[in-house]
Amino acid sequence: MDIHEHIQSILDSAPTKPGCYLMKDADGKIIYVGKAVNLRSRLRSYFHASAMENAKTRQMVKRIKDIDWIVVGSELEALILEMNLIKKHRPKFNVRLKDDKRYPYIKVHWADPFPKLTVTRYMVNDGSRYFGPYTSVWAVHQTLDVLRRIFPYLTCDREITGEDQRACLYYDIKLCSAPCIGAINHEDYRQA
Repeated sequence: MDIHEHIQSILDSAPTKPGCYLMKDADGKIIYVGKAVNLRSRLRSYFHASAMENAKTRQMVKRIKDIDWIVVGSELEALILEMNLIKKHRPKFNVRLKDDKRYPYIKVHWADPFPKLTVTRYMVNDGSRYFGPYTSVWAVHQTLDVLRRIFPYLTCDREITGEDQRACLYYDIKLCSAPCIGAINHEDYRQA
């Protein structure tokens, strides 16, 4: 069986479900990770004549010797899995998600004495906890607004000593628990 027949048999057996696919070279090294709502349809699209018009795609397809996939339950699960697989394997032909767009996360600055919640597009190993990715920045901000009404949290960047003379406006409107004036200590703040 030549490589063309091998790839064709892989394409024919691919499921029509959502998931991620891992394209491998002759050495078994993952050269590309992608996601799809319909794995079979997406994988076949790489081998159509129209896909060969793109030089990067043409170069990548020439190197594909094997394809694996992982079936998931939804498009969102596929997005999360794709990001994790790209981060883990760092495939040669991957650009950071589609059109170089980084998806937003909610970052809990857990290493800080008074953890803040912020929006970020970058995950770093700094002791923080990350929730996401989200496909909409608007949805992230709406989520943070709701969380802040339920669990008032700090948003300012100043050093928190607990000795400030007065709290900010957010304390007055019940959107911050005012650790800056000592209204809450860091143990109670972290529990809230």
